[in-house]
Amino acid sequence: MKYLNLGCGSRFHPSWTNVDVNISSPYVQVHDLCQGLSFPNDSFDVVYHSHLLEHLPKDIAPTFIQECHRVLKPGGIIRVVVPDLERIVRLYLLALERALLAEKDWSDHYSWLMLELYDQTVRESSGGQMLEYLKQRPIPNEAFVYERLGGEARQLVQSSRSARSSEKNERRSSLGNWIAGIQSIPQRARAALIRWLLGKHDYKALQIGRFRSGGEVHQWMYDRYSLALLLEHAGFQNSIQRTAFESEIDNWAQFNLDTEPDGTIYKPDSLYLEGIKPDA
Repeated sequence: MKYLNLGCGSRFHPSWTNVDVNISSPYVQVHDLCQGLSFPNDSFDVVYHSHLLEHLPKDIAPTFIQECHRVLKPGGIIRVVVPDLERIVRLYLLALERALLAEKDWSDHYSWLMLELYDQTVRESSGGQMLEYLKQRPIPNEAFVYERLGGEARQLVQSSRSARSSEKNERRSSLGNWIAGIQSIPQRARAALIRWLLGKHDYKALQIGRFRSGGEVHQWMYDRYSLALLLEHAGFQNSIQRTAFESEIDNWAQFNLDTEPDGTIYKPDSLYLEGIKPDA
Protein backbone atom coordinates (compact mmCIF):
# COMPACT_ATOMS: atom_id res chain seq x y z
CA MET A 1 0.00 0.00 0.00
CA LYS A 2 1.23 3.49 -0.89
CA TYR A 3 -0.06 6.42 1.13
CA LEU A 4 0.16 10.15 0.34
CA ASN A 5 -0.28 12.85 3.00
CA LEU A 6 -0.57 16.36 1.51
CA GLY A 7 -0.02 19.59 3.45
CA CYS A 8 1.08 17.47 6.38
CA GLY A 9 2.69 20.18 8.51
CA SER A 10 4.03 18.48 11.62
CA ARG A 11 1.54 15.57 11.46
CA PHE A 12 2.95 12.81 9.32
CA HIS A 13 3.75 9.11 9.43
CA PRO A 14 7.15 7.75 8.35
CA SER A 15 5.58 5.00 6.23
CA TRP A 16 3.68 7.61 4.16
CA THR A 17 4.84 9.97 1.43
CA ASN A 18 4.45 13.30 3.24
CA VAL A 19 4.39 16.62 1.38
CA ASP A 20 4.29 20.20 2.65
CA VAL A 21 5.35 23.66 1.52
CA ASN A 22 7.80 23.75 4.47
CA ILE A 23 10.15 21.02 5.57
CA SER A 24 9.66 19.86 9.17
CA SER A 25 11.36 16.46 9.01
CA PRO A 26 13.49 14.27 6.74
CA TYR A 27 10.24 12.36 6.13
CA VAL A 28 8.61 15.45 4.53
CA GLN A 29 9.06 16.45 0.88
CA VAL A 30 8.85 20.16 0.05
CA HIS A 31 6.43 21.18 -2.70
CA ASP A 32 3.95 24.00 -3.44
CA LEU A 33 0.65 22.15 -3.78
CA CYS A 34 -0.87 25.03 -5.75
CA GLN A 35 1.46 23.97 -8.59
CA GLY A 36 -0.08 20.49 -8.92
CA LEU A 37 1.31 17.17 -7.70
CA SER A 38 4.68 15.91 -8.88
CA PHE A 39 3.70 12.24 -9.00
CA PRO A 40 2.77 9.97 -11.93
CA ASN A 41 -0.80 8.86 -12.63
CA ASP A 42 -2.17 5.99 -10.52
CA SER A 43 0.67 6.13 -7.96
CA PHE A 44 -1.08 5.82 -4.59
CA ASP A 45 -3.69 3.70 -2.85
CA VAL A 46 -4.63 6.52 -0.44
CA VAL A 47 -4.53 10.32 -0.63
CA TYR A 48 -5.16 12.21 2.61
CA HIS A 49 -5.12 15.87 3.54
CA SER A 50 -6.32 17.56 6.70
CA HIS A 51 -7.15 21.26 7.18
CA LEU A 52 -5.47 22.07 3.90
CA LEU A 53 -8.31 22.57 1.41
CA GLU A 54 -9.75 25.62 3.19
CA HIS A 55 -6.39 27.39 2.74
CA LEU A 56 -6.57 27.10 -1.06
CA PRO A 57 -8.45 29.71 -3.13
CA LYS A 58 -11.89 28.43 -4.11
CA ASP A 59 -11.03 28.49 -7.83
CA ILE A 60 -7.91 26.34 -7.27
CA ALA A 61 -9.66 23.71 -5.12
CA PRO A 62 -11.32 21.79 -8.02
CA THR A 63 -8.01 21.47 -9.88
CA PHE A 64 -6.27 20.34 -6.69
CA ILE A 65 -8.91 17.63 -6.05
CA GLN A 66 -8.59 16.51 -9.68
CA GLU A 67 -4.84 16.14 -9.10
CA CYS A 68 -5.61 13.96 -6.07
CA HIS A 69 -7.85 11.86 -8.34
CA ARG A 70 -5.12 11.60 -10.99
CA VAL A 71 -2.42 10.23 -8.67
CA LEU A 72 -4.76 7.69 -7.04
CA LYS A 73 -4.92 4.16 -8.36
CA PRO A 74 -8.33 2.92 -9.55
CA GLY A 75 -10.19 1.84 -6.42
CA GLY A 76 -8.04 4.19 -4.32
CA ILE A 77 -9.38 6.22 -1.39
CA ILE A 78 -9.31 9.95 -0.81
CA ARG A 79 -9.83 11.21 2.76
CA VAL A 80 -10.40 14.95 3.15
CA VAL A 81 -10.59 16.71 6.51
CA VAL A 82 -11.72 20.35 6.80
CA PRO A 83 -13.28 22.59 9.46
CA ASP A 84 -16.98 21.69 9.53
CA LEU A 85 -18.86 24.85 8.53
CA GLU A 86 -22.24 23.31 9.32
CA ARG A 87 -21.28 22.41 12.90
CA ILE A 88 -19.76 25.82 13.53
CA VAL A 89 -22.85 27.62 12.21
CA ARG A 90 -25.29 25.45 14.18
CA LEU A 91 -23.31 26.00 17.39
CA TYR A 92 -23.01 29.72 16.64
CA LEU A 93 -26.82 30.03 16.41
CA LEU A 94 -27.19 28.15 19.70
CA ALA A 95 -24.61 30.41 21.35
CA LEU A 96 -26.36 33.50 20.00
CA GLU A 97 -29.72 32.43 21.44
CA ARG A 98 -28.27 31.56 24.84
CA ALA A 99 -26.09 34.67 25.02
CA LEU A 100 -29.19 36.79 24.37
CA LEU A 101 -30.82 35.03 27.32
CA ALA A 102 -27.75 35.87 29.43
CA GLU A 103 -27.15 32.21 30.23
CA LYS A 104 -23.94 31.53 32.13
CA ASP A 105 -20.78 31.16 30.00
CA TRP A 106 -22.56 31.53 26.67
CA SER A 107 -21.36 35.08 26.07
CA ASP A 108 -17.79 33.73 26.10
CA HIS A 109 -18.79 30.80 23.89
CA TYR A 110 -20.38 33.25 21.45
CA SER A 111 -17.19 35.35 21.34
CA TRP A 112 -15.07 32.31 20.62
CA LEU A 113 -17.36 31.01 17.86
CA MET A 114 -17.28 34.39 16.13
CA LEU A 115 -13.50 34.02 16.04
CA GLU A 116 -13.83 30.51 14.60
CA LEU A 117 -16.09 31.82 11.85
CA TYR A 118 -14.17 34.94 10.85
CA ASP A 119 -10.76 35.45 12.40
CA GLN A 120 -8.75 33.11 10.20
CA THR A 121 -10.41 34.63 7.13
CA VAL A 122 -9.86 38.32 7.94
CA ARG A 123 -6.69 38.34 10.09
CA GLU A 124 -3.74 40.43 8.94
CA SER A 125 -1.04 38.99 11.20
CA SER A 126 -0.11 35.51 12.33
CA GLY A 127 -2.39 34.06 14.97
CA GLY A 128 -4.87 36.94 14.72
CA GLN A 129 -7.42 37.61 17.44
CA MET A 130 -7.75 33.87 18.05
CA LEU A 131 -4.21 33.73 19.40
CA GLU A 132 -4.84 36.80 21.56
CA TYR A 133 -7.88 35.04 23.01
CA LEU A 134 -5.80 31.95 23.82
CA LYS A 135 -3.15 34.10 25.55
CA GLN A 136 -5.61 35.04 28.32
CA ARG A 137 -4.83 33.77 31.79
CA PRO A 138 -7.16 32.20 32.54
CA ILE A 139 -9.08 31.58 29.32
CA PRO A 140 -12.68 32.25 30.44
CA ASN A 141 -14.11 29.15 28.71
CA GLU A 142 -11.01 27.00 28.41
CA ALA A 143 -12.85 23.65 28.51
CA PHE A 144 -15.19 24.76 25.70
CA VAL A 145 -12.28 25.93 23.52
CA TYR A 146 -10.40 22.65 24.06
CA GLU A 147 -13.57 20.73 23.24
CA ARG A 148 -13.80 22.65 19.96
CA LEU A 149 -10.14 22.57 18.88
CA GLY A 150 -8.66 19.69 20.86
CA GLY A 151 -4.89 19.20 20.84
CA GLU A 152 -4.34 22.11 18.47
CA ALA A 153 -5.64 24.62 21.04
CA ARG A 154 -3.53 23.08 23.79
CA GLN A 155 -0.42 23.36 21.60
CA LEU A 156 -1.19 27.01 20.79
CA VAL A 157 -1.71 27.88 24.46
CA GLN A 158 1.46 26.07 25.50
CA SER A 159 3.57 27.66 22.74
CA SER A 160 2.28 31.19 23.45
CA ARG A 161 3.04 30.83 27.16
CA SER A 162 6.49 29.39 26.39
CA ALA A 163 7.17 32.29 24.01
CA ARG A 164 6.29 34.82 26.71
CA SER A 165 8.63 33.08 29.17
CA SER A 166 11.42 33.16 26.57
CA GLU A 167 10.85 36.86 25.94
CA LYS A 168 11.12 37.57 29.65
CA ASN A 169 14.37 35.62 29.86
CA GLU A 170 15.76 37.45 26.83
CA ARG A 171 14.89 40.82 28.36
CA ARG A 172 16.84 39.83 31.47
CA SER A 173 19.93 38.99 29.39
CA SER A 174 21.68 42.10 28.06
CA LEU A 175 24.21 39.90 26.20
CA GLY A 176 21.39 37.98 24.52
CA ASN A 177 19.73 41.24 23.47
CA TRP A 178 23.04 42.56 22.07
CA ILE A 179 23.64 39.39 20.03
CA ALA A 180 20.07 39.35 18.72
CA GLY A 181 20.39 43.03 17.78
CA ILE A 182 23.60 42.42 15.83
CA GLN A 183 22.11 39.43 14.00
CA SER A 184 19.01 41.35 12.96
CA ILE A 185 20.85 44.38 11.49
CA PRO A 186 20.70 43.19 7.83
CA GLN A 187 16.98 42.41 8.05
CA ARG A 188 16.21 45.70 9.80
CA ALA A 189 18.25 47.68 7.27
CA ARG A 190 16.48 46.01 4.35
CA ALA A 191 13.07 46.63 5.93
CA ALA A 192 13.96 50.27 6.63
CA LEU A 193 15.00 50.80 3.00
CA ILE A 194 11.79 49.24 1.65
CA ARG A 195 9.73 51.29 4.11
CA TRP A 196 11.49 54.49 2.98
CA LEU A 197 10.90 53.69 -0.70
CA LEU A 198 7.24 52.75 -0.32
CA GLY A 199 6.12 55.09 2.41
CA LYS A 200 4.30 54.10 5.60
CA HIS A 201 0.91 53.25 4.03
CA ASP A 202 2.22 51.16 1.12
CA TYR A 203 4.76 49.40 3.34
CA LYS A 204 1.98 48.30 5.69
CA ALA A 205 -0.05 47.09 2.69
CA LEU A 206 2.98 45.10 1.53
CA GLN A 207 3.34 43.46 4.95
CA ILE A 208 -0.35 42.53 5.03
CA GLY A 209 -0.24 41.22 1.47
CA ARG A 210 2.79 39.07 2.20
CA PHE A 211 1.08 37.58 5.23
CA ARG A 212 -2.26 36.94 3.53
CA SER A 213 -0.59 35.20 0.59
CA GLY A 214 1.51 33.06 2.91
CA GLY A 215 -1.07 30.32 3.41
CA GLU A 216 -2.29 30.88 6.97
CA VAL A 217 -5.66 32.47 6.21
CA HIS A 218 -8.77 30.52 5.25
CA GLN A 219 -9.81 31.10 1.63
CA TRP A 220 -13.08 29.13 1.79
CA MET A 221 -15.21 26.92 4.04
CA TYR A 222 -16.95 23.61 3.37
CA ASP A 223 -19.85 21.55 4.69
CA ARG A 224 -20.82 17.94 3.94
CA TYR A 225 -22.84 18.99 0.87
CA SER A 226 -20.31 21.28 -0.82
CA LEU A 227 -17.35 19.00 -0.08
CA ALA A 228 -19.13 15.91 -1.44
CA LEU A 229 -20.04 17.90 -4.57
CA LEU A 230 -16.40 18.92 -5.04
CA LEU A 231 -15.29 15.28 -4.86
CA GLU A 232 -18.05 14.17 -7.20
CA HIS A 233 -17.12 16.75 -9.84
CA ALA A 234 -13.52 15.50 -9.72
CA GLY A 235 -14.68 11.95 -10.51
CA PHE A 236 -14.91 10.38 -7.05
CA GLN A 237 -17.80 8.13 -6.08
CA ASN A 238 -19.47 6.91 -2.89
CA SER A 239 -18.64 9.95 -0.74
CA ILE A 240 -19.19 8.97 2.88
CA GLN A 241 -18.89 11.07 6.01
CA ARG A 242 -16.65 9.43 8.62
CA THR A 243 -15.46 10.13 12.15
CA ALA A 244 -11.88 10.70 13.23
CA PHE A 245 -11.61 7.00 14.09
CA GLU A 246 -13.50 5.47 11.13
CA SER A 247 -12.17 4.94 7.62
CA GLU A 248 -12.21 2.67 4.62
CA ILE A 249 -8.40 2.83 4.96
CA ASP A 250 -7.17 -0.33 6.64
CA ASN A 251 -5.90 0.12 10.22
CA TRP A 252 -6.56 3.86 9.99
CA ALA A 253 -6.34 4.61 13.71
CA GLN A 254 -2.78 3.25 13.98
CA PHE A 255 -1.42 6.16 11.93
CA ASN A 256 -2.57 8.78 14.50
CA LEU A 257 -3.18 11.47 11.90
CA ASP A 258 -6.69 12.49 13.01
CA THR A 259 -6.28 11.14 16.52
CA GLU A 260 -3.69 11.25 19.29
CA PRO A 261 -1.97 8.17 20.79
CA ASP A 262 -4.13 8.60 23.93
CA GLY A 263 -7.30 8.18 21.84
CA THR A 264 -8.38 11.84 21.78
CA ILE A 265 -9.26 13.65 18.54
CA TYR A 266 -6.67 16.09 17.23
CA LYS A 267 -9.16 18.55 15.68
CA PRO A 268 -12.68 17.81 16.97
CA ASP A 269 -14.19 20.66 14.91
CA SER A 270 -13.56 18.71 11.70
CA LEU A 271 -15.61 17.24 8.88
CA TYR A 272 -14.20 13.92 7.61
CA LEU A 273 -15.21 12.79 4.12
CA GLU A 274 -13.99 9.90 2.01
CA GLY A 275 -14.49 9.01 -1.63
CA ILE A 276 -13.40 6.26 -4.02
CA LYS A 277 -11.77 6.55 -7.42
CA PRO A 278 -13.78 4.21 -9.65
CA ASP A 279 -12.08 1.20 -11.22
CA ALA A 280 -10.98 1.80 -14.79
